Amino acid sequence: EVQLQASGGGLVQAGGSLRLSCAASGFAFDDYAIGWFRQAPGKERAGVSCISSSDGSTYYADSVKGRFTISSDNAKNTVYLQMNSLKPEDTAVYYCAAPCYGVVAGVYYWGQGTQVTVSS
Repeated sequence: EVQLQASGGGLVQAGGSLRLSCAASGFAFDDYAIGWFRQAPGKERAGVSCISSSDGSTYYADSVKGRFTISSDNAKNTVYLQMNSLKPEDTAVYYCAAPCYGVVAGVYYWGQGTQVTVSS
């Protein structure tokens, strides 16, 4: 059974940092690129960042470039999203997903969401 276990959300002030984790199981870690989508109230779910553990290639949405960093620990089958310089507009439910290529249509598996709230 494929599982994507997300954790690390919370409440932080603008300018602060959070780190999200996504622990993957049920498939070979390098089978798929893994990453994060987010959905704010009243908005569509959108890609945030993805990483391929097989070649290290990454994707970032323009809105998070320079502030967020995605990484993977192949030994732990875990992907991390380090979020710095957070803004109120980053407030959303963040979902771990695979495969992750930045578009919702390409996703086979979703993890449970984790809430990120950035206060101004």
